[in-house]
Amino acid sequence: AMGCIHSLACSKSRVKRENIVVYELSATIDHCPTLIEESSPIVLRYKTPYFKASARVVMPPIPRNETWVVGWIQACTQMEFYNTYGDVGMSSWELPQLREGLVRAISDSDGVSYPWYGNTTETVTIVGPTSKPSRFIVSMNDNFYPSVTWAVPVSKSNTPLLTNIKRDQSFTTWLVALNTTSKEKILLHTIKWRMRVDIVVDPTLPLGSRARLVGRMHQDQPRVLTRMEPIPPNSMGKPNANDAQVLMWRPRRGPPLVVIPPNHP
Repeated sequence: AMGCIHSLACSKSRVKRENIVVYELSATIDHCPTLIEESSPIVLRYKTPYFKASARVVMPPIPRNETWVVGWIQACTQMEFYNTYGDVGMSSWELPQLREGLVRAISDSDGVSYPWYGNTTETVTIVGPTSKPSRFIVSMNDNFYPSVTWAVPVSKSNTPLLTNIKRDQSFTTWLVALNTTSKEKILLHTIKWRMRVDIVVDPTLPLGSRARLVGRMHQDQPRVLTRMEPIPPNSMGKPNANDAQVLMWRPRRGPPLVVIPPNHP
């Protein structure tokens, strides 16, 4: 223990919440309506505006035996996604664990970079030792661009019967500094946002003129919380929302059917 008095390796990490500076934090949803695409005779596609978050961060000097990652972690906290086919029934994308209240949130990672939302602009890794502060920007964006079949997804028929699309999804997004060795997490900011889409369809009209956006034309802007919200433990790992979701067919009469099962064991 002799030469250890001045060694950083012996002390607990010097990186503290109060030593990390975050400025120019921004969280917005583009001020434009959801776009509807009717070019395909098989599916209607729609493209929502983008949620965008970015922050400039200054990290203090890092001790030599530490590596820190700073970036965005996102979880889906609520999802309703119904496609109605007249009086025949509806298909819905569902997160069973969330639907049944077994979890409060599900990771919205890219499925590779757990727990991070992505690994390009979304994160920065700092490997110690660094002698001076590190300055960088981390940013992310997210939107929906799904396809919904014109015809009932479980039928052999191609007759367009789609009459309505309703989607309402909520997310919590955290800016986090994570010590990869000790797994210590420092939460820097919490953002909440929601995306809502309501489209009515007249399947009897010609392709290209069937669907229109109703209700809100623009989304509510994200909220940056004044106090931190903890990250539910299961939101840090598998499965992510894309792998956990199930496409159900819920007919007006008869039992529901799983059309597309979850993508994880």
